[in-house]
Amino acid sequence: MQIRECTAADVALLAELHLQLIEDERSDGSWDFSQLAALMRDRIAAEYKAFLFTEGATTVGYALCDVAREPVYLQHFFICRDERRKGYGRQAIRALLNTLGIATLDIEVYAWNERGIAFWSALGFETRCHSMRLNTKGH
Repeated sequence: MQIRECTAADVALLAELHLQLIEDERSDGSWDFSQLAALMRDRIAAEYKAFLFTEGATTVGYALCDVAREPVYLQHFFICRDERRKGYGRQAIRALLNTLGIATLDIEVYAWNERGIAFWSALGFETRCHSMRLNTKGH
């Protein structure tokens, strides 16, 4: 597996991958492609770094990291649907840690994302806090 840092030329691909991530996570946000492309463009122009994971000519996934935070915060991590269950997730995290030269990484996982929680736990991530939200709109 190869890893490379994304540039503005990768914004459309990152937006498409992020749309799939939103679907898979069952995120409670609603974004369209143009909004996500603008978000990605802004993020990688500022304090974030995005990375593509590839195997030959095939895009395997991507990560978006807030490298201004200490420890680094992994905001998005996605392995393409057709590339799952092949060990790429574990390889991608190792490549990301090596590329960034770090040993500690923070993440957040939706409470309802059981597959995500199982994946991160299997990699050795431990629960540090529970993030909660009250939404009284519509009640």
